[in-house]
Order: sequence, then structure tokens, then C-alpha cells
Amino acid sequence: MNEVPRNMGSLSNKDAAPHYREAPNNIEAEQALLGAILVNNDAYYRVSDFLKPPHLYEPLHRKIYEVAGDIIRMGKTANPITLKTFLPADDKVGDLTVAQYLARLAADAVSIINAEDYGRAIYDLALRRALITIGEDVVNIAYDAPLDMPPQSQIEDTERRLFELAETGRYDGGFQSFNDAVAIAIDMAGQAFERDGQLSGISTGIMSLDGKMGGLQRSDLIVLAGRPGMGKTSLATNIAYNIAAAYEQEIAPDGSFKAKNGGVVGFYSLEMSSEQLATRIISEQTEVSSSKIRRGDITEADFEKLVACSQMMQKVPLFIDQTGGISIAQLSARARRLKRQRGLDCLVVDYIQLMTGSGKSGENRVQEITQITTGLKALGKELNVPIIALSQLSRGVESREDKRPQLSDLRESGSIEQDADVVLFVFREEYYVKNMEPRDLADPKYPEWEAHMERVKGTADVIIAKQRHGPTGTVKLAFQSEFTRFADLAEPSFTQYEEP
Repeated sequence: MNEVPRNMGSLSNKDAAPHYREAPNNIEAEQALLGAILVNNDAYYRVSDFLKPPHLYEPLHRKIYEVAGDIIRMGKTANPITLKTFLPADDKVGDLTVAQYLARLAADAVSIINAEDYGRAIYDLALRRALITIGEDVVNIAYDAPLDMPPQSQIEDTERRLFELAETGRYDGGFQSFNDAVAIAIDMAGQAFERDGQLSGISTGIMSLDGKMGGLQRSDLIVLAGRPGMGKTSLATNIAYNIAAAYEQEIAPDGSFKAKNGGVVGFYSLEMSSEQLATRIISEQTEVSSSKIRRGDITEADFEKLVACSQMMQKVPLFIDQTGGISIAQLSARARRLKRQRGLDCLVVDYIQLMTGSGKSGENRVQEITQITTGLKALGKELNVPIIALSQLSRGVESREDKRPQLSDLRESGSIEQDADVVLFVFREEYYVKNMEPRDLADPKYPEWEAHMERVKGTADVIIAKQRHGPTGTVKLAFQSEFTRFADLAEPSFTQYEEP
């Protein structure tokens, strides 16, 4: 078979320049695969799920593979006759025209049985070329490092590129065809139809919240905000544990594992230690007050429940990182590592204001928060997981008569509102009403206060102030403060909806 011409040469003089090392490739394998596709289009479907045009080394072969794929996906036959119309007629391959070269590929075709083996060989060589590119960049940048790129930044950037290469087989990004995007959207709808609860996203374990949001959508940045004492950490912990406890895995077509229900959760606890977080979860699951657990004020029956719960929790894929003041770059690097080693389906960050930016001098706090939220949004897209990021609210809420939070109350930066796909506020009216209790039982206002307190006791509002994919509104939940647990209310009439 005539090969695509390549510049090959050798130098006999050992004192001359070193041999030119060609990037790893196998032109013969590419020719054999293309020939098999042109003879029998079924060969294309054996490799199309993992082999993309950029994986082929020879530019003409990339074009042939791409055009053949387009023709086959349209339900037509790809052969030398139908392909030559879409390829440059004047180009030469050695002494052959493109049309003659296509005919030669088909004439020398191997069996379709070998197509996948050739495809895998081509794919592996493409990964090697990508590794060489990354390696060369590491060496060149290390030799001639820009002033604004410290070694730690280069390590983190290299780790990101290697992660993308390991996950997807490509590291350069670029445009995605609309056909691929449509196929992914239809696949997501099919998975939602088959999943428990028929949600397009990951279930939070709280049905009324799922009904409003359709679960947590992959790559979304979900900001969960509230004033101190509202229970935002409790809600985030509840959701994280619900997702991890519901984890069921299935085997994907490529042999890897993915979550069928629930998921693997990474929890960055910048405020509380992992022991405090575990105590909260145990309290919620066993219905033994967390204050009693800390004091050891428990019965033998309570202790047995704690032991049984701890044994069950050891199997739950919930991973906690309690590093305080972590930077967005460190957080991203650790999240990539967790996904590679254990898998990852959801990230929780408690909370944004305790994180640090890149540490560049001259940046004020607003710029730093902007950098953090932009980084979290980019990380969610890169890892294809929802990120729940907790946030403080400004004290302006306390000075208003109506204490219900608004988007303008998000603290320190408008970028939080801008970058977030969903903004949730946790609001417990009980917290404020309790502080308004008249000191004197004989006060004429006491019965009115008591009635108000009875109405709001044990409830919490989750206000969906922003949602790119759905309506805004308010979901009313039950809140058991002694167990730090949020749950659905028994009465469905308590769930309120508002159209955007």
C-alpha cells in the first residue's frame, strides 16, 4: 500500500546533530482502519465512541475519518465514491490523487474484526503524543518561567491537564459539534427517565426540593446562603449524606463505573472539623441530640444506636477535607485527585468566605471572592459535577423589618450571584420570632407571640432566589434543631411555588 509521504532520514556521522525523533504514530494502522470503514461502515461504530478525528496523526486521514463519520451518521453509505466529493480533488498522496488513494485504502482493507484493535492502537498513540506535548511544556516553562507563574501554579496547571487527558483523552478543549451536544442531552433525558424519582440531576434526598430543582444538575454551581444560625451547614450536610447514602453504581459501556443513584461526595469543611461534621450526621441519623453525644449524656440504647450507625456510615462514600483557609487552586487539585482515585459526583464547600484566592498582592477581598467563585464554576464544568458552595450574608438583613434574604444580601461580591446557576437561601422565621418573646407572661402581646411561634416552630424556608434551569420560589421544610435535620413536611400544602 502506498503510504502518506513522510520526511525520513538518518545521519551516519555520530558528531552530527542527534536523530530527529518523530512523534509516536502508526500510519499503517490508520490506513487499515479507514479501509475497513470504507468497505464495511459497521466498522465505524466499533471505534466511534472513543476514537475522534484529532486522534489520527495524518491530516488527510483525520479528514477522511471525519467525513466518513458524518456520512454514516446521516444513514448514508461511506465509500470511495461518496467520499471523494467532500475531499480536495487536487491534492496528491505521493503519486496518487485523493480519489485513487481512497480506492487503494478500500482495496487493501483488512477484516472488520480487526477494526477495534487498530482504533485502540491509534487512540493510545494519540495519548502518547498529548503526554509528550504536556511534558515539553512542563520543561520549557520550568526553564523560562514567567514572573507571575510560581512553581506551585505550574504543578497545579500540569495536574489539571493530565487529569483532563486521563478523563477524556483530550486536553486542548475546543469546539464540540452540535450533534454531540444533542446526543448528550437526549442521553441525560433517558437516564432521568430510568433513574429513581425520574430526576435529571442527583437527588438531594428531600423530595419537595427535588420537585423544584429536578435534583442537582451536573456542572452547576449551587450557592447555599444564610445568616448564622439559619442552618445552612446542616442542610448542606443533610444533602451530602443523603447523596452518599443513596449511592448505587453501574458499569458504563467503556468498562468504568458510574453512579446510577446517589453519588460519591467530597466535602470541604473549612469551618468545622471532620469529627464535628461526623457528630452532626450521626445525630441526624440516630435521632440522638448532638449536644448529648458530645457530653456523653446517653443511655446504653443510644450508644448501641450510635455504634450501629457508625458501622453503616463506614460504607458511605463521603470524603471530608478539613483544611482551613484552603485556596481555590488547592481545592481544585484535590478534587481532581479524588475523582481519579475514588470517583466524584458532588462537591460541597463550607464556606466561600473562608477560602483564599491565588494570593497575589494588591488584590482586595472583592477581587478574591470573584476569583474563588469563577474558579468553582470552572471546576464544576471541568469535573462535570454539581458544586454546593455555602456563603454568608451581609448584616443588612438584620436591620430590615422583613428578615427574608434577597440576592443583594450576598456578601462581598456580586460575582457570587453572577457565577451561580442556583442561589438558595435558608430562612428560619422561628429563629427571629423566638428572640421576640415578651418577658412578661401577662403582656397582652404574649398570646399573639405564642400563636405566631406555634405556627413557625419546627419549619424552615428554602428560598430559590435564582435558577437558570427552572422556576424560583419557596419550599417549606421541617427542621429538627436538636438533630440538625431538614426533612419534607408531612402536609404537601406547605410547599409554595412561584413562577419566575
